[in-house]
Amino acid sequence: MAHIRHDPTSTQKGKVTYNSGIVSGIVALAINEVEGVALLNTKNKGVKLNFEKQGIVADISVKVDSNYNVPSLAFRIQQSIKHNVESMTNYKVAKVDVHIQDVNFPENSAL
Repeated sequence: MAHIRHDPTSTQKGKVTYNSGIVSGIVALAINEVEGVALLNTKNKGVKLNFEKQGIVADISVKVDSNYNVPSLAFRIQQSIKHNVESMTNYKVAKVDVHIQDVNFPENSAL
């Protein structure tokens, strides 16, 4: 077992960087935490991230279940992404745009 000792008098400074794929994974996990929502399964086309000066701008495409309130779901997605990204990384989230691309209807419902 390795032991790591922190020396507060050390002058070495480090920098942690995150691959955009890691941040995309955090965003996908955040979306999965919201009940009634699923990320589009188009090879990560459902999550687009832009790293800008003011923070991350996320463009999210999802499908939702028909028995949920869409504005409420969109707000919960935004809150979940902001919380997860900012608590797991050093990045700030500037904006989250949510695009509803599809609606899942129950199999036994009549249109």
